[in-house]
Amino acid sequence: MNARTTFARSAIALTLVAGAALAAPAAYAAGPSDPSVPGGATRNDGDQTAALRDAIVAGPAKNVILLIGDGMGDSEITVARDYQYGAGGRLPGIDALPLTGSYTTYSLNKDGSADYVPDSAATGSAWATGTKTYDGAISVDIASKGHDTLLELAKANGRKTGNVSTAELQDATPAVQAAHVAGRKCYGPDSAKQCGADLLENGGKGSISEQILDTRADVTLGGGSESFEQTAKAGAWPSATLFQQAATRGYQVARTAADLAAISAADQAGPVLGTFSAGNFPTRFAETTATVGGADAAPVTCTESADRLDSSLSLASLTQKSIDLLKGDKGFFLQVEGASIDKQDHAANACGQIGETIDLDEAVQVALDFAKADGNTLVIVTADHAHTSQIVDSTPPTSLSIALKTTEGSTMKVSYGTAGAGGSQQHTGSQVRIAGYGPGAANVVGLTDQTDNFFTIAGALQLNRDLPALSAGATLTVPEKVAPGGTIALAAAGLNGDRQVNGSVSAAGAAARAAAETIGRTDVIDGGVGLSLTAPTEPGQYTVALTGEQTGKALTATFTVAEGAPTTPTASPSPTAPAVALPPTDGNGGSLALTGGTVGAAALVALALIAAGLLLARARARARRA
Repeated sequence: MNARTTFARSAIALTLVAGAALAAPAAYAAGPSDPSVPGGATRNDGDQTAALRDAIVAGPAKNVILLIGDGMGDSEITVARDYQYGAGGRLPGIDALPLTGSYTTYSLNKDGSADYVPDSAATGSAWATGTKTYDGAISVDIASKGHDTLLELAKANGRKTGNVSTAELQDATPAVQAAHVAGRKCYGPDSAKQCGADLLENGGKGSISEQILDTRADVTLGGGSESFEQTAKAGAWPSATLFQQAATRGYQVARTAADLAAISAADQAGPVLGTFSAGNFPTRFAETTATVGGADAAPVTCTESADRLDSSLSLASLTQKSIDLLKGDKGFFLQVEGASIDKQDHAANACGQIGETIDLDEAVQVALDFAKADGNTLVIVTADHAHTSQIVDSTPPTSLSIALKTTEGSTMKVSYGTAGAGGSQQHTGSQVRIAGYGPGAANVVGLTDQTDNFFTIAGALQLNRDLPALSAGATLTVPEKVAPGGTIALAAAGLNGDRQVNGSVSAAGAAARAAAETIGRTDVIDGGVGLSLTAPTEPGQYTVALTGEQTGKALTATFTVAEGAPTTPTASPSPTAPAVALPPTDGNGGSLALTGGTVGAAALVALALIAAGLLLARARARARRA
């Protein structure tokens, strides 16, 4: 079927993915082209009961892809569909998901009362954390308390993670998965007025850009390079730009399409930070301007924008690249946002919002193609809030409007009535569509709330949401003895609920701890920390202490500095270390654990390998940057 065929009648052809009772995305066949005849405009082909029954598949899911159309209400979907495919057409991605519902999007005022028209920060925080909050809040509640996000939880549970947007990465929708700030405009270290107490120098977690680096998703792609050019004012990497900090911390930094194409792997040792514009991405279609009485003028046709980025940086291409980098045995959570449906709706730019909706639809097609082949992936497509644009019958006398010539050759009048010329069109408080495909997709059916999306995804991925429990079994090892000035190989493992640790080395005894030397703030990579430290020159007993920043998990181990001890000794476990779990070796897939008195040579070898592996991973990350 030609994508632009008019008045296409559709038939749902649901098939089963090999190896799983999972319905493939619907395929739509062409039918009578004349909607004036009986049945000429129908979209169903016969009874759909069996097809829908086949589409309902219980979880869990190995992977989840969440695609967000910012400001993509039902009206915005219809405007794009009618323009690009005709009144009887279908968006090949968005309209192909078999299970559909609606959800409410209201936010809260700080006193807890309902705010019927939300912004993108409050709505994004709702699905990212399962918590309603006030407009402007990034994953904090109305009392400014932070709540763990889906991306943070997925990472803590061993999944790979990705965050993709056509907006600045500091913008509300990508930010809600990676940061916790009281005000959404806290973009970078220079945003002193907007950040306030959230600044590092004020004792906060830092700006959104700094927290993106701390969250350390495996793949982060979008715009917003301007904020990463800013210089840190405090923290572990002062006086360095955030791009320099990212490179120091092992990130693979991509600034161009060629940079991204050269990257073939992404993991916690070498996560990807790709920023391809100073601010938001340029739009697909060139700008059009709605005016008072504008729909009475000759209809216009949308044209490609000369400023559009390389096709390899389209939202569909970035979605495909992210999937390629994330897929594997661990499973993954990926959020993808088409950001400028909203931004162009604010600007009363009909062609702008249409092009961005088409871009998102192409990304949805990529996600569905992967899910169909994989057989164990949940795809959810939804919006954060509704918006202003409306298809109208006649030119409104006082509102902004524009006439567009659709693919059918007909005129479609689009009106913007919530702000005057030059103003910003408003969000609206309508419920929005949510649609799903794959294991657990039945949970989107009917009327739900935006916060339900958090629990649907967390449930599908079977995420343990108790971060302290995920770090409860952590261990810390150091050598028993080392020569003055020798090398200490420190290895911590099992810190799955933490993303950073802070540490110190102090002489034994309470009085000496006041003079402790700070190890500093260190990233946790795949639950582990591997550091090479220089031992004190003064003989005596010393204590190493590490504290998980996210869970508060405290680990200590002691070592002795003594003349004649090895310069580079083998690590030994802390006397109070909990059980050390080794990979399955019993031939039946079971885990073998060494505990108590059996923590001997095998445990020492395993822990030494952990330390060596972490150090090697960091060396490889440095080599990739060279």
